[in-house]
Amino acid sequence: MKAPYGLDIIEDCCECPEYESGRFCAFSQPTLESLSKASHKSVLPAGAILFVEGQTPRGVFIVCSGKVNLSTTSREGKILILKTAGPGEALGLSATLSGVTYETTAETATPCHLNFVDRKQFLELVQSHCEIGLHTAQCLSRDYQSAYRDIHHLVLTRSSAGKLARLLLSQSVRDGEDTEAGSRPTPMTHEEMAMRIGASRETVTRLLSTLRRKRLIRLDGPMLVIKDRTALEALAV
Repeated sequence: MKAPYGLDIIEDCCECPEYESGRFCAFSQPTLESLSKASHKSVLPAGAILFVEGQTPRGVFIVCSGKVNLSTTSREGKILILKTAGPGEALGLSATLSGVTYETTAETATPCHLNFVDRKQFLELVQSHCEIGLHTAQCLSRDYQSAYRDIHHLVLTRSSAGKLARLLLSQSVRDGEDTEAGSRPTPMTHEEMAMRIGASRETVTRLLSTLRRKRLIRLDGPMLVIKDRTALEALAV
């Protein structure tokens, strides 16, 4: 069924065409049926808040399509984007299991199709279906490892230039793929880049200009192409 924003709404998880092993919901048929019955499907526009840092956990959100930014805010109001979650990821698992407040704020970066399972029902599913319990443990383990790596990079990469270089390396393509089909568009504004590396927008603009001047990168509108990957990788250390 077509919904606003051009997204397809799948009313029954068992009929999802995107079902694959890499997703949180890649369960056996009986378990998937139970999850589907407990889920509340919705479509939200970009900029919708799923939950807020410090909020009492209401449940788990499973991203069916679209992207969701997870961020944290300092006492001074400075926002740091920690991660962008994509299709197949479950958000709010840790808080839902522990009963402790959400650690981050989740905001849709694009129009999204989401499944929501409230906390009481999710805990019942974990107790009655070992598959869900195992997948939850695996997701939490990956989140821990990812958080550890991010902390390592943010703390040990001393300069904003190094942090920006690392971000660009994760978002762009190798030189030699400089074609319309091979170049990768980056939807990030200078403001979002700044929120991802803990710097100001002005700093990001200045650093990008420096990288272009040194011919390490090229920006053609929304297209970002790395011209000297070796030099950029050296900067990211």
